[in-house]
Amino acid sequence: MKVLKVDHIGVAVEKLDDALAFYTGVLGLELHGTETVEEQKVRTAFLPLGGTEVELLESTDPEGPIGKFIAAKGAGMQHIAYRVADIEAALAELKEKGVRLIDEKPRYGAGGARIAFLHPKATGGVLVELCERKGD
Repeated sequence: MKVLKVDHIGVAVEKLDDALAFYTGVLGLELHGTETVEEQKVRTAFLPLGGTEVELLESTDPEGPIGKFIAAKGAGMQHIAYRVADIEAALAELKEKGVRLIDEKPRYGAGGARIAFLHPKATGGVLVELCERKGD
């Protein structure tokens, strides 16, 4: 498996508009767009920064993953996503190495990405997302 780069850093926020006011108004980052991903019960905003992005995540359902994360830990960094060229091959390799996976098959992510998560117990306590984007 070859990791190409850090694709994005996911930050769980209580209110997307309030977070955007800080990230755009105070830090001066440019909003690339927002998207609701029904499957993951989340509304996202992407802010490019150098060769990566900050992804702000607002829950659309308290029972969704971001809603549960905020209820348990509060707002803050939720995951780090690494870009890979072939997500199926990466998952197969990780499974063969005995790495605990949350997703054994890729699913749809924001921005048209194909994503899969690795269990934090296998990654030193960090929720890791693998991300494949068209054109890689």
